[in-house]
Amino acid sequence: MKTPLTLLRWVLGLVILAEATLFVMPSARPAFAATHLPDIVRLVLGWAEIGGSILLLIPSTVVRGAWLLIGVFVLAIVVHLVHGMFNVGDLIIYIAAACAVAAGKIAE
Repeated sequence: MKTPLTLLRWVLGLVILAEATLFVMPSARPAFAATHLPDIVRLVLGWAEIGGSILLLIPSTVVRGAWLLIGVFVLAIVVHLVHGMFNVGDLIIYIAAACAVAAGKIAE
């Protein structure tokens, strides 16, 4: 069971790292502006995702990274729903994956 969870951890960590890096780039500003939230919210969420994904990739900090990502994803879901954007399925899958990775690491 260790190998599939390790693969899941690396895929989740690298995908979130790539997506979050794009999210903090200035080119993501116009799409985020539709939320009418200050741009600093985008930057805080993006950098928190980057930090969480890096922690997820380091074996000794996997659980901390997973919990940080879960918190950020829950916050992102709330922001989406409050602004009438109901396409949160990918965020729910990310939460499930982070929970599985954290639970697997705790069980080791």
